[in-house]
Amino acid sequence: MNKTALIIITIVLIISIGIVFFGQARENSDSTSAQSAQNVEIRDGIQYVTINARGGYFPKISEAKANVQTKLIVKTNGTYDCSAALVIRSIGYQKILPQTGEEIIDLGIPEVGKLQGLCSMGMYNFVVNFN
Repeated sequence: MNKTALIIITIVLIISIGIVFFGQARENSDSTSAQSAQNVEIRDGIQYVTINARGGYFPKISEAKANVQTKLIVKTNGTYDCSAALVIRSIGYQKILPQTGEEIIDLGIPEVGKLQGLCSMGMYNFVVNFN
């Protein structure tokens, strides 16, 4: 293989990696804004807060009602990074989530305050503000 062909292959490879990386970053930021308005709902008297875990937690900040029976739903979809190792210290929760699926965590009836979840390495986190 000559030098020109090697340079062209290297450039194409670099561009491909950039497209994949920046495409994923844009997908995560778009999903954050879309979900933040619709990730909390009350059904049959139970409040559900949904968080997606993949390359971090989305949305990063959620607003929920205090003094309402609450369940946290953490969804994974091909999650192979450390966001699958969820820790919620305030309730003593620590678990490796399935690579794809849903984990439903019963939070009881939270009082006014905040609940923070993070990955086991502390790189990614989310907060649910209970008002």
